[in-house]
Amino acid sequence: MTARAPSWHALRPASFKMPAAMSLMLDTPTDTDLITLVEIWEAAVRATHHFLPESDLQVIKPLLHEQYFPAVQLACARDESGRILGFLGTSEGMVEMLFVDPACHGQGVGKRLMRHAIDALGATRVDVNEQNPQAVGFYQHLGFVVTDRSRLDGGGRPFPILHMQLAAS
Repeated sequence: MTARAPSWHALRPASFKMPAAMSLMLDTPTDTDLITLVEIWEAAVRATHHFLPESDLQVIKPLLHEQYFPAVQLACARDESGRILGFLGTSEGMVEMLFVDPACHGQGVGKRLMRHAIDALGATRVDVNEQNPQAVGFYQHLGFVVTDRSRLDGGGRPFPILHMQLAAS
């Protein structure tokens, strides 16, 4: 029998309670919101990308402002108080990034953002780290199927990428 990593439920702060019927507002983040997006990105990566060394995380982090955010159309999900709970970035039918505050995992934030990406922005493709089985399962649950696999990630690092496409309905 092999040991399993703790689920994301174990990572959620015990004091954080989401409302049963959370109302989310989607909008475009402002320049001042970008700091919050980086914080959510880092928290989500630390909670789900256990394979990523700290050195890689520190290399990628400044690239968010410099390269990644400017290259995509950003949308964020806010709660009723205006707090950002998650965000996504799309470009030419591709979901380039989707990150949700780990305290909100399993609360419908990612699903709502993805529905927006698919329905309003025409997204039909996503790449996901093979070593992030929660994300793979999430996208499969939304109707995405694996169409190809790359041995290296976009930065040439040895983290295999699954290329996924929204299945025709």
